[in-house]
Amino acid sequence: MKTAKINIVITIVLMLISGMEVHAQLGGLFEKAKEKAEKALEKKIDKNTVSTKAKTTINAGNGNVVIGDSAVFSEDFSAFETGATATSFETNGVANIATIKGQKGKWMEIKDKAIYKFSRQITYPKQFTLSFDIIAIADQVKDISPMSFGFASDNSVRQHESNIGTYVQLHYYDTDQVNIGSHKPEKFVSTTFDLEPWLNRPLHVVLAVDGDRMAVYLHNVKLADTILFSPAAAKNFYISAPWEYANEAKVLVSNFEVSGFKK
Repeated sequence: MKTAKINIVITIVLMLISGMEVHAQLGGLFEKAKEKAEKALEKKIDKNTVSTKAKTTINAGNGNVVIGDSAVFSEDFSAFETGATATSFETNGVANIATIKGQKGKWMEIKDKAIYKFSRQITYPKQFTLSFDIIAIADQVKDISPMSFGFASDNSVRQHESNIGTYVQLHYYDTDQVNIGSHKPEKFVSTTFDLEPWLNRPLHVVLAVDGDRMAVYLHNVKLADTILFSPAAAKNFYISAPWEYANEAKVLVSNFEVSGFKK
């Protein structure tokens, strides 16, 4: 009887040991499977990252912008002291001059909920280009609300307005959405341009106007070329600031050039 009990105990012990070994083996297989899955996921993420970078490189530009050869107006804020007000612009907010670490020249800071127009009302020729640079300073692109720029029918800065007249709107918090349109005639073009790689470095903008048509270029990439003005439309350039910033983000602009064509 005692021998039988001993045998039963030994059998139970052996079964427990066997179960532990099986559990250990299964645990080892599970860990290996987990490691393989994690490596596969890492590889997938790496591929997506490379793909995104490749897309950004592809969108580097086509170099087809033809800039006017006859100067009409220019402003790089070099004549203003840092911290001074840019008198070359009028606004319903403030137009302070600043420098940016790692960037050349001086810049005008665009305050939230403000609109900016040239203080001097410009008579634009039939064909001209208007170019300038934008720097969006932020840790992440979603910290900046959309901003717009274009041409309004008057030079008033009584209140903040967005997408007035003929406009280009950059949807920073949507990463790559750009809307281009006009109210007279009614026109709307929705397109994309990856804005995230342009955080903390200058993005060059060119608006090429020829009569009732306007072509829009960001970093030499043509986003639109269509009729956006009525024949007798008045043209007053404006910048409509983002409605709000988060986490100390901000937008600055500089290097404005308006040029006509001799021929």
